[in-house]
Amino acid sequence: MRVEVMGDQRVLVLAPDGAPVGAGNATDLIGEAWGHDVAVIAIPAQRLDPEFFRLSSGVAGELAQKLVNYHLQLAVVGDVSAHVAGSDALEAYVRESNRGRHVWFVADDAELATRLG
Repeated sequence: MRVEVMGDQRVLVLAPDGAPVGAGNATDLIGEAWGHDVAVIAIPAQRLDPEFFRLSSGVAGELAQKLVNYHLQLAVVGDVSAHVAGSDALEAYVRESNRGRHVWFVADDAELATRLG
């Protein structure tokens, strides 16, 4: 984990390698975010629990809601095209999320920095 400044936001950037991140990790992420005084948590797509991408599991919604409740933004960083290709619902979720302010799906850190700038 590292903290970066992107635009005018402090971002907690998780490493690409490590244990899968799901709703059960939300409390730990919130603690880390508050401990580092960040507003955005950037999670590499490959670190997300595979159930995150199966919307009917509720993992994506639960993780996002917990972070939003604590005024944190979630950025999923990386290629999610394989997941999106297999699910119309996920495709719609990604599209609608990217229109909002709380959950974004971005290709890389540079795109995240541009959106935050």
